[in-house]
Amino acid sequence: MRLLNTHTYRVEEFLTNTPKYAILSHTWGKDEVTFQDTQNLDVAKVKAGWSKVENACTYVRKYKFDWIWIDTCCIDKSSSAELSEALNSMYKYYEEACVCIAYLNDLEKPSNKATNKATELLNMLERCKWFTRGWTLQELVAPRYMVFVDKEWQHVGTRFTLRHFISEVTSIPAFLFEGQKLWDNDKGRQLEDYSIAQKMSWAAKRETTRPEDMAYCLMGLFGVNMPPIYGEGGEKAFMRLQQEIIKYSDDRSIFAWVATKDCERDRGLFAGSPSEFASSGQVDKSDSDDLGDKSSFSFGNNGLRIHLPLRSLPDIQDIFITSLSCKENNVPIGIYLRKKGHRYIRYCPHFALPHVNDSESLEDLQEVVVKESIVRRQVERDYVIPIEFKLDPELTLLGEVPDEWQLRSIQSLSFN
Repeated sequence: MRLLNTHTYRVEEFLTNTPKYAILSHTWGKDEVTFQDTQNLDVAKVKAGWSKVENACTYVRKYKFDWIWIDTCCIDKSSSAELSEALNSMYKYYEEACVCIAYLNDLEKPSNKATNKATELLNMLERCKWFTRGWTLQELVAPRYMVFVDKEWQHVGTRFTLRHFISEVTSIPAFLFEGQKLWDNDKGRQLEDYSIAQKMSWAAKRETTRPEDMAYCLMGLFGVNMPPIYGEGGEKAFMRLQQEIIKYSDDRSIFAWVATKDCERDRGLFAGSPSEFASSGQVDKSDSDDLGDKSSFSFGNNGLRIHLPLRSLPDIQDIFITSLSCKENNVPIGIYLRKKGHRYIRYCPHFALPHVNDSESLEDLQEVVVKESIVRRQVERDYVIPIEFKLDPELTLLGEVPDEWQLRSIQSLSFN
């Protein structure tokens, strides 16, 4: 791990005996200071991002911190091996820091003339870019102690004092920011208290610059690791993330998603992105005790092998409803499946999750294989097709259009 000395602005590497350090959470801007820039401070100090580095060091020095971790300049991004290690260790870096400073570079403190400072602060936080980015989700959840500062590096509040505002902006329950459990029945204060679907819903409206990062930024939240492969595409990266999650969890809420639109290709049980969990914030963990030794499931080259209670829909052939063994707002929910050959696919994944009868026979669990389709990158193409106008309203296409082309609309007409 590399840390920046808050006095000398030099980056040093620690293989063991890492000193106490602060950590910065921020959104990237133009001309950030890189690891290579820190090797020559004369170069670093002329970059636009230097003021952020300098102000962060000045801020934490007031609290006697000699070391700080800043992602822009503490990772050698020219090394793919180091970048991979850093991405997989990011949650741990934030979790083990003594304090995290969240710098909101587009936040101004409410004016003294404001009639309702609480409402004004909430409105200003809602407009902060920091709350819309993918990587800042784990940076919000992981630290033990967190302080928010505005664009002038003035104290705004701690994560605890601002917990209700943060909950309103992010949809993350305020309980999560209230610290350790005091009693065994004190629910909702630990990350593991929340279902996979709930945690995915926290990322549903967030964005990353690179599409693959939408999956990579969630690894720490679910306690999994995987190598980053930039260029694989966002959906394939998110598929790999889910495959890693089910290696360690049998929580079936991972299947409690709703497609954002109807899809022409077959869908399986895995979601295409966190955005498909946007409406799953109230889905609890599945109850694996009810399923006994049939609660586990696994992914192979022929699909996802899982035990499910299938109930056929009346008057509809090969369409079934099945329970996910989890509840939304205390109501059991499920999904629709369609039998296709000897395997199944998700039926109408854009439909809302149906309510199911929880007392339905878990004794009738069947082992099924749900097919996952190959993720292919969608490429939008514009085709120029000459047409001939006649005086009547008919349009006659000249030439042949291959079957695999789908002519959806005519964007423009050229007259020669």
